Amino acid sequence: MAKITPSISNAIPFWASMVFVVVWLIAVTNGGWWIILIPLYSTGVASLLDRFLGLSEDNLDPMALESQLFWHKLVTWVWVPIQITLILGTMVAVFWFDHLSVTESILMFLATGTITGGIGITYAHELIHQKDKRERLLGDILLATVLYGHFRTEHILVHHRYIGTPRDAVTARYNESIYHFLPRATIGSFKSAWHVEAERQTKRGRKVGDWSNPFWRYGAGAGIMLFLSAAIGGWAGIALFIMQAMVAVLYLEIIDYIEHYGLTRKYLGDGKYENTAPRHSWNANHKFTNWLLINLQRHSDHHYKPDRRFALLQTYDKADAPQLPYGYPIMAVIACNPRHFRRLMNPEVRKWRNMYYPEITDWTPYKNATTPMPR
Repeated sequence: MAKITPSISNAIPFWASMVFVVVWLIAVTNGGWWIILIPLYSTGVASLLDRFLGLSEDNLDPMALESQLFWHKLVTWVWVPIQITLILGTMVAVFWFDHLSVTESILMFLATGTITGGIGITYAHELIHQKDKRERLLGDILLATVLYGHFRTEHILVHHRYIGTPRDAVTARYNESIYHFLPRATIGSFKSAWHVEAERQTKRGRKVGDWSNPFWRYGAGAGIMLFLSAAIGGWAGIALFIMQAMVAVLYLEIIDYIEHYGLTRKYLGDGKYENTAPRHSWNANHKFTNWLLINLQRHSDHHYKPDRRFALLQTYDKADAPQLPYGYPIMAVIACNPRHFRRLMNPEVRKWRNMYYPEITDWTPYKNATTPMPR
């Protein structure tokens, strides 16, 4: 298959997130049933367009120059001020105008959380992977708006290293329900991030509380957002801001649950695992939701080649990577019903095991997070 050269024409579809700005403006201005437009676009419309547009098997040339990706990168940069505006704009609408009821105000923040989680954290994920310090800073700002700054440490230094092993808190175990996974992932990711940074400080001969510990930066970002929320809405403003952040993080962790459910790396002995390969992440080639989520669903290639810009991520067929039956929005809804999710995904995990690891007959050591696997 011929590789496609990056251009503004193939960058434009990845600006699908900008529809949220229009939808949010309609919702926050009118309130009432208009608020439902936000989840309707992110789940209903996006999934219908997936159905209509089908799968995407097109790949941009992975050797493309950075200069050719300007329009692809720009969408992640401009989203930072947009996200801050969405959050603080909702705050202003609630506390400085009187057109939204208490119920409408709460629903508006919940709906905004689906945007800051689905789009904001996705863009932050792209930015914190980059070599440019300015882009990583933009990623930190986005994470501060959802009170999840430690995600940068956890994702880069823990998740990518230990994916598919019991040491990774955000690799969902086979048969594990989303309701067991969520507290384990949120608490475990914070603990693992803190442990890594504390260990790094020790190796550098510094105290854990030294100002070079990035947790100071993570805390400062969160503090600024909480201060702005309090300045606009007092304690109620803080409460609504935290509510927005919780929804955003919930969305992130549901996606984490889906991305690696039941997939494990083979243990080689002596504390070592096989190298990460495309088969260790669920792949999804659904066209529109990949536009909306800037190719996050090409997760197999992301873990195989973490340094690739989202636009250059390559797609895989079922011969090289396990495939999700639907895009992330539908899968997220299904995940909330564990019985339905298991009925859909467990047979796929078993097929994956038989395909890649027919020699493993006992999967008990890979079963759950508490298994004492060697380090």
